[in-house]
Amino acid sequence: MRLADTLQVLCIVSVALAVALFLGSGGAARFGTPADALTSIGIVTGLVGTDLLLVMTLLAARLPAIDRAFGHDSAMALHQSLGKPALYLILAHAVFLIIGYALSSEVNVFAETWNMLTQMPDMLLAFIALGLLVLVVVTSLVIVRHKLPYEVWHIVHLLSYVAVLAALPHMLTAGTVLVAGSPQWYYWLALYVAVAGSIVVYRVVLPIVRSLRSRLVVAGVDREAPGVVSIRLTGRRLHHLQATAGQFFIWRFWTPGQWWQVHPFSLSAAPAHNSLRVTVRALGDGSTDLASVPVGTRVSFEGPYGLFTDRARTSPRIVLVAAGIGVAPIRALLETATFAPGQATVLLRSHSVADSYLVDEIAELCRVRGAEFRIIAGKRAPGAHSWLPGDAVNARISLRTLVPNLSESDVYICGPRRWTDEVVRDARSAGLPTQQIHFERFDW
Repeated sequence: MRLADTLQVLCIVSVALAVALFLGSGGAARFGTPADALTSIGIVTGLVGTDLLLVMTLLAARLPAIDRAFGHDSAMALHQSLGKPALYLILAHAVFLIIGYALSSEVNVFAETWNMLTQMPDMLLAFIALGLLVLVVVTSLVIVRHKLPYEVWHIVHLLSYVAVLAALPHMLTAGTVLVAGSPQWYYWLALYVAVAGSIVVYRVVLPIVRSLRSRLVVAGVDREAPGVVSIRLTGRRLHHLQATAGQFFIWRFWTPGQWWQVHPFSLSAAPAHNSLRVTVRALGDGSTDLASVPVGTRVSFEGPYGLFTDRARTSPRIVLVAAGIGVAPIRALLETATFAPGQATVLLRSHSVADSYLVDEIAELCRVRGAEFRIIAGKRAPGAHSWLPGDAVNARISLRTLVPNLSESDVYICGPRRWTDEVVRDARSAGLPTQQIHFERFDW
């Protein structure tokens, strides 16, 4: 928690410092006329909006410190929540500046916009950056995102890096705020270098080095159920990755039809010295094709990521709750989590027993380790806000009634987003504190 608090404070300080540097460099005196006031407001909104964009970029850079403090799921949720405020501030930046400049030049806003595009250095790049940012935020809306293939959304989202870089030249050349050699000039240049360096190191260099060193290849593909396969991977010195059960990687399979696609899959078995395993459900063209990936295919990766591990435990007992392919990290956790016989409960939720995956493996692990195992099958009642089937809701069954020792347990939840949210809500309504609830939403 101390690391998370420190990082949050640093984010707030960065915003405050951006405004303070502007005001301290003479910006406080630039509010004497309506034109100056609008221009200054435009500058401040632009500085704060850009600062938020850089914070968003860092949250998506998969820095180890951020992953340890928040976990990938929470970091990306915060990343997404900052998207709209950052866009609104950047739009306000453009609007206030155009109106302020138009008042100063005594022309209409359309003429001023044209003047900015044609006469001010690097302003065309700034407008392109704004357009790219709008595109990224719009495609990140849930109602739009879920209509796009993951690969398309991922490629569009990478444009946010282009937008951030394209905005830099006009900050350094337009106006008199970031004068070369001034404290604010050095500050913003340092911020950009730090963020760009983090992206290059943790999203490009480190994954390439780890992938080349590990020499990971597909060792076999095992059919688990219709549309579900487990992919066994072998390599060398995989223990150097320090991966733990419950974490996930971003995978790239180097076949002609797959090399351009990336897949976020959790480990479905505890990592071994020279082997890993993921279990994949066919949810799109990319994941469907993985069922026939040839043995020997080279695999590159980013990771491991996530706090969905036994290290996050706070209680002696553990409850593992999964739905659909969310069973993968739950099965891996069951293999390695620390608990005594009788201190663990595994709940698998599905429409029918046949829809449950890795059941035989989980049942055997529960038998060997002394964990209670229960499959909760059945369809949810239409319109019901519950993770349980309709008959269980009618019988007033809840997580508390299913697990009598719930208050003494850490609960790990993995499944579809809305279903996971319902399990989390049930756990919280039972009085379970936040630090005892751990979840990974199994979608993007």
